[in-house]
This record gives sequence, structure tokens and C-alpha cells, in this order.
Amino acid sequence: MRLAVQLAAMSVACLVMSAPAARAADWTPAKWGDEQTLQFRTDCPGEGEHWSYVWVAVIDGDLYVRLGSQAASRVDCSSTKPMTSIRIAGAQFDDVEMIQSPQMATRVADFMANKYWLDLGVRYMNHPYTMKLVQKSSA
Repeated sequence: MRLAVQLAAMSVACLVMSAPAARAADWTPAKWGDEQTLQFRTDCPGEGEHWSYVWVAVIDGDLYVRLGSQAASRVDCSSTKPMTSIRIAGAQFDDVEMIQSPQMATRVADFMANKYWLDLGVRYMNHPYTMKLVQKSSA
């Protein structure tokens, strides 16, 4: 019985390790316009890994997020900033840079107002960061 459990665990590990990882070539923000949210990872000292959900804006083929105070503070304390990992459309992407893009704040806010009906009230809350997400090549 113990051998069967060990073999089953090894089989699962092999399947997980052989699953195709998202590659830079899979990074296609233009295809994610209909996605409602993505998750991004932070790793703050004393807290460990945390995944946050945020709304998504795809503008001119680029991926943007608008962060409220709590999400922004998680980015600020993350030991990996400005790098993160994201999950979107069933895939995970590592080595993603979060680039502050204040020049896009109004455009992203307007986009979200049109995409999300809840933004009617949310847009008036504090959003310290508008971030462009860019996958870095893992060559």
C-alpha cells in the first residue's frame, strides 16, 4: 500500500513538472480583452506569498491594472518588486515587470468605467498606481 501511494505521488509530480509552462511567446495581451480579472503575486516580509485579484485593461495591445491602496501597498512591500508573476486566462506568467504608468491613469480609468459597471463607484476611490505589465524574456 505504501508503495502504491509513493508511485501515485511520483506520477502526479511528473505530470505537474511536465506541464507546459507559459513562455514569452504565449504572452498575448491583445487576446485577453474579455478577461475580467488577473491575479498578481507579491511576497512581503513576514507575510509570504500572496495572490491578489485586480481588474484588467487591455489598451493598444498592452496590459494594464489599476491598483487601489491595499494592492499598491502589497506591491510596495514585495521583495520581488517590480517583478511579479501573474495568472490570467488559465495561464501563469513569471518574470512580469510592473511598470508605473501615471500617464495612462485617465485612459485606464475611462476604459474600466466602460468595462465594469461597478466602476461607477470604484473609480472615485484612491488608486495610487496604474501599472503596465510587461513580460521579460527568460532567455
